[in-house]
Amino acid sequence: MDHLHLAANWADVRHRVAEACRAVGRDPAEVTILPVSKTFGVETVRAAVALGMRRFGENKVQEIRDKAAALEDAAIEWVMIGHLQTNKARDVARLVSEVQSLDRLDLAEALHRRLCLEGRAIDVLVQVKTSHEESKYGLPPGELPAFLDRLHDYDTLRVRGLMTMAAHSEEPAEVRACFRQLRELREATLDRGHELSRLSMGMSGDFALAIAEGSTEVRIGTAIFGRRGYADRH
Repeated sequence: MDHLHLAANWADVRHRVAEACRAVGRDPAEVTILPVSKTFGVETVRAAVALGMRRFGENKVQEIRDKAAALEDAAIEWVMIGHLQTNKARDVARLVSEVQSLDRLDLAEALHRRLCLEGRAIDVLVQVKTSHEESKYGLPPGELPAFLDRLHDYDTLRVRGLMTMAAHSEEPAEVRACFRQLRELREATLDRGHELSRLSMGMSGDFALAIAEGSTEVRIGTAIFGRRGYADRH
């Protein structure tokens, strides 16, 4: 994609997100946009940086590793949004600023151990499974309170909020129910002393529904960078 098309897409996405906020009486400043650059090359990311983007969501550790090496001069914050295996913890601890797909204790332990060696701490969001699709990852909702309690043991993981992926459905009510469940889960954790200020939910095709249910960050790939060779689901 050339720079002009990328700039036009970026402006359009920001406008659409702001309009979605205003439509439900929210301040657009409450919702940030995480550009999802997975599968797009270094030059595209560099062009996005020139437009003011600084945080980029990626689905695979290998892509982060390759792009981080080539874009070392760009001061990028890499955000891991895809399912993460524990054997990738070393690279994640070294390269990313945030993980949005924390969904189990063995991963928390692996990340913590590697972050201690690196002398770093990172932000994390707990991924919760709010749909019934087998292809989706995430912590079962009923396990969230106990999981959050256990995360207090890992001081290198700064728990900032929750993330989910909605059902892949043409029915807005079904999609919106996934987002509503995440918001309600966050509200339920307040009584246990967990301050989870962020809700990462909504992508190119459903971000307006997510914003209506309280999303504070939408993960946008296709609408910014264009179509990939497969559906924009991570």
